[in-house]
Amino acid sequence: MDEMRQKAVRICDILDTVYPEAKCSLEYKEPYELMIATRLSAQCTDARVNIVTKTLFQKYPTLESFAEADLSELEEAVKPCGFYRTKAASIRSMCQRLIAVYDSRVPDTMEDLLTLSGIGRKTANLLLGDIYGKPSVVTDTHCIRISGRLGLTKNHAPELVEKDLREILQAERSSRYCHQIVLFGRDTCRARNPKCEGCPLASYCTNPEFTKLQKKG
Repeated sequence: MDEMRQKAVRICDILDTVYPEAKCSLEYKEPYELMIATRLSAQCTDARVNIVTKTLFQKYPTLESFAEADLSELEEAVKPCGFYRTKAASIRSMCQRLIAVYDSRVPDTMEDLLTLSGIGRKTANLLLGDIYGKPSVVTDTHCIRISGRLGLTKNHAPELVEKDLREILQAERSSRYCHQIVLFGRDTCRARNPKCEGCPLASYCTNPEFTKLQKKG
């Protein structure tokens, strides 16, 4: 395990060099807005969510306005993000619960966040890390795929990958690692046709396709 922790440190050192200012790409001002944006981001790109929320947060400028929203109007407003009926219902419900149970404040524990409609561990980890600066591991598709390629986990289930990474990542770097991996996955370590040549993490890659390239070289 010590060897894995040391490997994780070296990988994080490289990522810090390549992506020193990595952060969540979702745009928000208030904590509850990040909560809403992350709910909309399921099966939708962050770029599209940012387009939708720019208008959405003007139409509904307060937590109370979301809680009191006409459901059909809210559905129409979030429709471009897909699964709009489910997402609209979740958003209104979570905002109502924040007001009724949490004094209009986004909770700062995993247990409480998971009581909110539509919030799973991935979203809860993002909120804990970005809003409260707590150690968190956001196991999105980039994190799962690339952590596997780097040999940091052999699992594919999000909760198991989260558990593996929590054991080897330094707590203060875990949230940043996840944001960096998203950027790395978008511009270099893509699911299809990854840019293996010149990859800053090539020496840690266990991807069979990259191994073939090395042998050809």
